[in-house]
Amino acid sequence: MRTVFGLFTRSTEGRSAAALKELKAGCQKLLSEAGTSNGEAVAAEVIRLWGELSDAGRAAFFDFLDSLAPDRERVLRMAHAYAETGSRESVLALQKAVYPQRRTLLQRLNRSSGGVATIVAMRRALVGLLRKRPELKAVDADFSHLLSSWFNPGFLYLRQVDWNSPASLLEKIIEHEAVHAIRDWKDLRRRLQSDRRCYAFFHPQLPDTPLIFVEVALLQAIPRSITWLIEDRRSPYRDGKPPRVAAFYSISNCEPGLRGVSLGNFLIKRVAEKLRGEVPSLKRFCTLSPVPGLRKWLAGAQGVAVAEALRERHGADLERLAAAARDGTLERDEQAMLTACTATYLARYGATATGDPVARFHLDNGARLERINLGADPSAKGLAESLGVMVNYLYDLDAVEANHERFMRGEVVCSRQVKIAARG
Repeated sequence: MRTVFGLFTRSTEGRSAAALKELKAGCQKLLSEAGTSNGEAVAAEVIRLWGELSDAGRAAFFDFLDSLAPDRERVLRMAHAYAETGSRESVLALQKAVYPQRRTLLQRLNRSSGGVATIVAMRRALVGLLRKRPELKAVDADFSHLLSSWFNPGFLYLRQVDWNSPASLLEKIIEHEAVHAIRDWKDLRRRLQSDRRCYAFFHPQLPDTPLIFVEVALLQAIPRSITWLIEDRRSPYRDGKPPRVAAFYSISNCEPGLRGVSLGNFLIKRVAEKLRGEVPSLKRFCTLSPVPGLRKWLAGAQGVAVAEALRERHGADLERLAAAARDGTLERDEQAMLTACTATYLARYGATATGDPVARFHLDNGARLERINLGADPSAKGLAESLGVMVNYLYDLDAVEANHERFMRGEVVCSRQVKIAARG
């Protein structure tokens, strides 16, 4: 059996090596004049050959792309010419010199009908390699640059996902939900009823593949607990009360190959505008968001220092906080301390490079840190990451640009009650 398996492996790697050789030749042809005149057919063949590569073959392909870097000597010559003359011609020559051939290759590969999907698949494979192969970061930067242009929100279309959507699409929503797992079809159906919405971005070249989706609850008030939100409760529409609040409670990326391509911030704003036009009773747009960095921060030097400074005032300590949060037995002084720790973490460090990633996303998107909710997520994940804490970010659509600018200056825009809590 081992011998047969070994022969099969060698045969597979042999086919991959042959495909890689042909693929490289095809890429060189795409970069040549012949590729310019007959690019679509050559690109289609390169795409076919990519599908025959093994993992090792794909890693070797990325090494090949790495070799298609700007010519150092040429760049230096053009840079010196620009430094000496500063002419428009020298600027254009320098720009042309520093433009990597691999970008040109990917642009020409995109001429094929399956080009976009293949390039996204290539990036997905590359992302999986980067931790072990950090020297490929320049290659990844070129993929990211091009994909950011091709997946510009202006080229995407927004689509509501509902219970009548194709089963294949609904299965992808279940599969890719990354914040609050969808337990079964009944759970999904509840999230798609009249007081719940799901919207996704799609690309014209990938019409059946959601790139990113957001789940929204239409409510009477800003929610305090994810448990209440995702339970099968009666719709407020059934009570004859129109919703006043749209709460974004989950946003999930479906495609690792688009990591780093900004989609979520545009998705939330576009959905908010759409809902504001369709449901006139809506007055507030907010989130119910996790704080995935809180527990880790509390265990670090900054968090320990903050907790120690608050311990005597509130009469609680971190070990007790963790145990009480897990058991749902937080006493008043412990609640005050956990609230103060969370407010300090988000309000003081939310705009820093080491701040909570979810906080940075929403604050950079122009939201305001509105409220801290203790015991809001009693799931194992929620307790492990944030001691069960969740927060509300408020999206005032008329203030998001000003809030974003304040965030870029290092300021966290937050409510008065959060500011007070952050002072301990």
